[in-house]
Amino acid sequence: AIARALANRPALIIADEPTGQLDADTGRAVMELLRAVVHSEGVTALVATHDPQLLALADRVLELRDGHILTTD
Repeated sequence: AIARALANRPALIIADEPTGQLDADTGRAVMELLRAVVHSEGVTALVATHDPQLLALADRVLELRDGHILTTD
């Protein structure tokens, strides 16, 4: 799925729970790869996750709570 998302060199990648079905180590590796692509290719990634450990890899974090978007950084 990641390769397909990057194949056309998009300006924006939207990923909904991209690590949801992966073990912790593989999930972190996927997110580190995505982060590297974002920085090397200049794309933006919008990632929705319930995994608080992935927040450390984000450049910016927004939280959706009770229908409102909150910034946490």
